[in-house]
Amino acid sequence: MDTTTLLAELEDEAKSTRRLLERVPMDRLDWAPHERSMTLGQLALHVAQVPGTFAHILAGDAVDFATVDFGAPAGGDARDVLEILDESVCGARRWLAGLDDAQAGAAYRARVGPVELFTVPRHVLVRSLMFNHWYHHRGQLTVYLRLLDVPLPPLYGPTADENPFGGPPAAP
Repeated sequence: MDTTTLLAELEDEAKSTRRLLERVPMDRLDWAPHERSMTLGQLALHVAQVPGTFAHILAGDAVDFATVDFGAPAGGDARDVLEILDESVCGARRWLAGLDDAQAGAAYRARVGPVELFTVPRHVLVRSLMFNHWYHHRGQLTVYLRLLDVPLPPLYGPTADENPFGGPPAAP
């Protein structure tokens, strides 16, 4: 298990996440696209917290999801979200840098109370919980911003709003 690759991905994706979180309009933090959806502020905060939260959870040998609070985070100030992102990425960076091959390949157990959900190598959960979970919610955030008519920054290529390759914006 090469943690260098994971660290490089964390750094690249943290930059993209920051660009996106910088676009969150502070006057719309209580907006939600649906009554069952998180508010914009809650989602932005969750996106900021994901890497550090899962680094903390995965540092042990197991998790009991019955003890983890999955309630929507309280939405705060958009400026605070950027500070939280920095702290979260710093915690994830520190944990990943200390992860050796034995720890990465070690069995990690997840359960809900007495019911075991799965046992997999820890590095599998780094990919699925820390990274893919992060990208999933970041994708949700792009939808929220689009619905609020906020110009989207490029994440993996040009958007309808910006083209980092110097050409005209992508056609709608």
